[in-house]
Amino acid sequence: MAAIQLGDIRIAITRKAVKHVHLYVHPPLGEVSLVAPTDTRLEVIRAYVATRLAWIRRQQENFRSQQRETARRFVSRESHQLWGRQYLLQVEYVDAKPQVRLDHKHIVLQVRPGSDAARRTEVIHRWHKAQLHALVPELIRLWEPRLGVKVNGYFLQRMKTRWGSCNHRRGHIRLNTELVKKPRDLLEYIVVHEMAHLLEPTHNESFQILLDEAMPHWRQVRDELNQLPLRHETWNY
Repeated sequence: MAAIQLGDIRIAITRKAVKHVHLYVHPPLGEVSLVAPTDTRLEVIRAYVATRLAWIRRQQENFRSQQRETARRFVSRESHQLWGRQYLLQVEYVDAKPQVRLDHKHIVLQVRPGSDAARRTEVIHRWHKAQLHALVPELIRLWEPRLGVKVNGYFLQRMKTRWGSCNHRRGHIRLNTELVKKPRDLLEYIVVHEMAHLLEPTHNESFQILLDEAMPHWRQVRDELNQLPLRHETWNY
């Protein structure tokens, strides 16, 4: 992948069969990327980016000031989020199969005696994925006829730099398991966003028109999602 440097800003460049230049600043660290038509000269790209430097710096500053979660150790009395609500974690050490239960105020994590932080983290992560698996297929079925697309498969994983991604050639979407911590309507937005990429792979004007028609309030939802706390580590819309 090519790149250019303007002062302290590095811009990764990808050339594709698109009509227009698309510039992105990615959370959480403010990395900058640009997608340009295949035959665009480098000096044209450089001149375009120079006109957008002030915008890039504003976006980067927004990300730098965004709230971060503190590191989680998965111990009792620790605060955890699920679907936008806050719960206290309660860890129980029992010589039985690990499991997670939810009550009105607590996420109850049951693990075997001696389970370390990595093991506790993994049990919770599997439970998070189960929560998402219970909702995502229903959302896909709801939106397939509305968008006129077919999702051939979806995948859940920890993702450091994106809330989701799409392989439009295979008809697959991929979702960040961190979405389980956010309100359900934000998960729905990301599902719709990635499904719309099955029709339009880039974030061009046609893509935005698709979202305007399908989910008129998508910009407000996107802004809400990007204002919520990020993971304590590095974790686009």
